[in-house]
Amino acid sequence: MAKKRDIAKAEETAIQSVEQIENLILSIRGKQVILDRDLARLYGVETKRLNEQVRRNIERFPEDFMFKLTKEEFESLRSQFATSNDFLRSQFVTLENEDLDMRSQNATTYAQNMSPQIATTSPQRRPLSALPYAFTENGIAMLSSVLRSPMAIATNIHIMRAFNAMRHFIGSQAQVFQRLEVMERNQLALNASHAELSAQVAENNKKLEEVFRRLDEGDATPKEAIFYNGQFFEARVILEKIIKTAKTHVIVIDAYVDAATFEMLDVRAKGVKADIYSGKNLSNVQKMHNESSGLEPIDTHIWKNASHDRWLIIDDTVYHCGHSLKDMGQKLCAIAQLGVDADDILKKIR
Repeated sequence: MAKKRDIAKAEETAIQSVEQIENLILSIRGKQVILDRDLARLYGVETKRLNEQVRRNIERFPEDFMFKLTKEEFESLRSQFATSNDFLRSQFVTLENEDLDMRSQNATTYAQNMSPQIATTSPQRRPLSALPYAFTENGIAMLSSVLRSPMAIATNIHIMRAFNAMRHFIGSQAQVFQRLEVMERNQLALNASHAELSAQVAENNKKLEEVFRRLDEGDATPKEAIFYNGQFFEARVILEKIIKTAKTHVIVIDAYVDAATFEMLDVRAKGVKADIYSGKNLSNVQKMHNESSGLEPIDTHIWKNASHDRWLIIDDTVYHCGHSLKDMGQKLCAIAQLGVDADDILKKIR
């Protein structure tokens, strides 16, 4: 019973909090460890005394419980914290004589205020000839059977809690990293989609530039053109270019006319008349369009004799259209200039 009271009292007055002990935990060889010198400070003993007790019970400390740092590992620890030397010197007194300082009030204050930077000063102070030992969680648990003082047992309890807290932290961070990985994959997919869309836009712009280049070369009015599936915009450009060449009159002969056909005729120059011949009454569309266009009114007519094909007459020039004007380019079709008399065509439908 007395021993339990001693342990409880030691635990209440333990030097380090769980949070402070977490700062002493290092990752070496893929394992979470605490160095022997830092453990000695926690237990309130000299490093050499702690290691003497371990050597006397070495059979209890296999390699997965305790291992000695290599020269390369020791140098790596020293270099990791070399940049914090100025800060450390301004905040703490260097422990020149470990035996004396561990018994002094300054050493106690040093241990009570230990931080992540302080925890790593051991490798910087230690000569290469005395490479430190690193204790894993299992090795630290085994120390409680070697160092049997109430202070050592109470400190071990705090250390075990610190390791548990560290595992919980690492587990929570793993979930965060998984979420970040999912977000990164989504972002990469979005970037790929954006790149594909940009490439498609660039290709369309290239096609348009080619269309305009051809229109600007020599005679800008094409005599014939073929449009493939989906080339609606290219067909619209060609048709409007042809309509703009009209000097006096534009005539459309088409069984399938809607508002889009009227809008297409709005590219004609001012003073140029326009007539549409079709098999249905277009008076409503005609009225709405003429009221808002500001150009010469478009006249509509119901033909007497139906036409199977579609025709576009610019002044006296006749174009044969393989599709309705409003649908040119949606499917494979063509437009071609014919050397026939426009009046011969008009006589057949009026």
